[in-house]
Order: sequence, then C-alpha cells, then structure tokens
Amino acid sequence: MIRRGRASTLKRTVGAAMALGLIVGACSSDDDGDSGGGDTVADSVATDDTTEDTVAVVQSDGSKVDAVKSAGTVKCGTRDALPGFAVLQPDGSHVGFDSDFCRVIAAAVVGDAEAVDHVDLETADRFTALQSGEVDVLVRNTTWTATRDGAEGATFLQTTYYDGQGMMVNADSGFASTSDMDGVIVCVAQGTTTEGNARSEAARLGVDWEVRSFDSNELIQEAFIAGQCDGWSSDASQLVAIRSEFPSGPDSLLILPEVFSKEPLAPLVADGDTAWAQAVNWAILATIQAEEWGITSANVDDFLTSDNDSILTFLGQPAGDEGAVLDPGLGLPTDFAYQIVKQVGNYGEIFDRHLTPLGLQRGVNALWTDGGLLYSPPYR
Repeated sequence: MIRRGRASTLKRTVGAAMALGLIVGACSSDDDGDSGGGDTVADSVATDDTTEDTVAVVQSDGSKVDAVKSAGTVKCGTRDALPGFAVLQPDGSHVGFDSDFCRVIAAAVVGDAEAVDHVDLETADRFTALQSGEVDVLVRNTTWTATRDGAEGATFLQTTYYDGQGMMVNADSGFASTSDMDGVIVCVAQGTTTEGNARSEAARLGVDWEVRSFDSNELIQEAFIAGQCDGWSSDASQLVAIRSEFPSGPDSLLILPEVFSKEPLAPLVADGDTAWAQAVNWAILATIQAEEWGITSANVDDFLTSDNDSILTFLGQPAGDEGAVLDPGLGLPTDFAYQIVKQVGNYGEIFDRHLTPLGLQRGVNALWTDGGLLYSPPYR
C-alpha cells in the first residue's frame, strides 16, 4: 500500500513503470558488477538493431539530479507511524528523524527543505516503489544488507542510524534475558531482516522460538496485546519508539539488554545513476561534517566569515588566496551544505530533535571524534 502525506501531481502508467523496471533490472543484473549503469544499459539494449531509438532515449535521459531540480521537489519514500523517525501529522506534514533527512536532501538539491513529497510506503512496497520511479530516494529505516544492495536494484548510501535487533517483552513476563526465553512465540514484521535474525539467534542460544511474521507493526501490536506473542523482536530503535506510545504505557513493556545483529539503517536510491547517488550521499555527509565543526542552524551565518578556509569551502564561500568557490562536480549548488544546516540543522540537531526525547543515546551514532562511527570524507 502506498499513501501520500502531501498532494502530488505524479501520474503513473503501467507502461512507464514496466519500462523503467526493465532499465533498472538491466543495471542491477550486470554480471561484471560494473558501476557504470548508463553504459551497461545502452550496451545491453544495443544488441538488437531495432532498438537504436530506445538507446538514444536511455542515454539522453540524464541524471535524476537534473530531473529533481526541474521538478522542484524530491519524492521521498518514507512511512507514517514510527515515532521519532517518521510520523504523519493531522495537517499532512511529516515529523521525524527520517523525515528530516528527506528535507536535508531537498535543501541540498532544490534549495528548499520543504520541497518534499513524502510518499508513505508499506514495508513490502518500498523497493518496488524505488525501482519503478515512484520515489526518488528511500529514507525509511531500511537495513543495508548485501542481498538488498545486490538484488533489489538499489544503492545504499551513508548510514544515518547504526542500529541492532533487540527483543521486547511484557514487563511482568519474568524474562530478564533472551537466553531465558525458551518455548516461546516471537513476533516480527514480515519481509524484514528480523525474521532470519530471530531464527539465527534462537539457534545460537540453543532455545526454541516459534517466529511468527505479520504484515505490519499494527498487527503485531494487536497480537501482542492479545497474548499471542511472548516477545516482539525488531530494530532496537523501533522497539523504543513503539514502547513510547504503547496503549498500556511504556512501563508495561521491557526491552531486554541484548542486541543480536547489525542493522545499519541507510537511505537508498535506484541503481544506475551515480550522479544522483553522490548528490544524496554528500547531502547526508554534510550534516555529519557540520556537527564536527560545531556549525548549527543557529550559528551557521557566523561561520560565513570564518578564518578557516576548509569551513568556508564547505559552506560554498570564497576561500584561499585566490578567493575561489569550490564546485566539486556533484551536481549540487555550491552552497548546498549551508542550505542544509540553515534550514534543517546538523546531524546532532536532527538526532536531538527526534530521537533523544525517546531516550535513545548517541552511542555508536556519535561522531568519530567522540568514539562513534559517524565520519565524513573531507570536503575539498
């Protein structure tokens, strides 16, 4: 199911979706693993002399960077009911950590953080929506895995949240550890990495878990409340979000201490468009670099007169003895980082705005200078 939180003029046709699906499929099935998606498509189509016109269309389409600029809006695949990450408000707006990264991308590419068409996607629809062009980018707490990177026609980008799978139980269940849980029913969301992880963890612990999958978190919650689930397993951040708004209150639930998988949550774009992938990736990285330099939405204007040439370069200002403005060829305006920070904020601001109130700590999501994993390549 696909729902929109903002009116859209996008009109889909079956023929267009099928054609784009064929193009994406050709890119993602290249046996050589060539990252040059455009050339690969052209070569594969050109095997038949009757397809020369099709080749010309494919090669002249250009990057999605140009298409998004021309449209003046970013179609961002997200969700509508995960507290802290993406929640659809009564007025049609979206609020959350992932929602803000949709805005980060819009601020970078279009220059307007509010130029986002938030497209609410069910879990089972997210990759299809990306492959068909229904969305330009997916920012929907999606775990980066080898199979998804290789078989879903998708390119994962900079991780925005390093997560791991956990287990939630009723506070009065008597369970203090996952190793205490034997002969139980563990409920998970269907079509996610949690299914396989739960089975693997049960085998590792030498306990018996019946893993039941449901189409949505809403259905899991109904089953959990009805006593059909002894445990609810998902990404730890998602469990914290669900617990915060549980009908019987957060104190009625306990999240066990073990984290038993790596779940790097990252935005992704369709394979075959390196320029678009780079543009989105550097938009995300800019939030990390800004935090490292202490540049916030409140003080970014003060840094426009910094005596640090690296900061001036980053903000799209003249720098160095020659007073040059750097254009690294990313297809982004030279002041894209300034626009991101001014309109949305740095990574720490986004985290504190949406995830800190849930009780989530920075942990491995801290900057590398603070012992975390967040690190931006140099902007020069």
